[in-house]
Amino acid sequence: MKIIIRSIYSNPPAHGARIASMCLNNRDMKAEWEDCVKEMHARIRRSRSYLHTALRTCNVPGSWDHILAQNGMFSYTGLTKAQCELLIEKHHVYLLKSGRISMCGITQENAKHVATSINDAILNAKEN
Repeated sequence: MKIIIRSIYSNPPAHGARIASMCLNNRDMKAEWEDCVKEMHARIRRSRSYLHTALRTCNVPGSWDHILAQNGMFSYTGLTKAQCELLIEKHHVYLLKSGRISMCGITQENAKHVATSINDAILNAKEN
């Protein structure tokens, strides 16, 4: 099974490349794609700002400036495995146990919940 899966990931179908080529070589389609990428980038930056503001407003221990300094769809929180497990099990805030969280899931509406949950995890997680 692993061999089959590996070959699929390592050798993606050519039709995806043809679609990308068609879009990127058409002026109107490329402009629309660029607008979408800019919009997505701005949305992720806003998500980072929402979380950073909520963490500071809730007086969560630590410096959270790295949330703003990082780029991309994911952010390393610096939380321990035990803290991440508490977030997942108690608060239903889902992230990798390495502390890596998807910024795309952070909204203005849920940033305070995430921040207060992180605060609880920092203060109450029992390290193994």
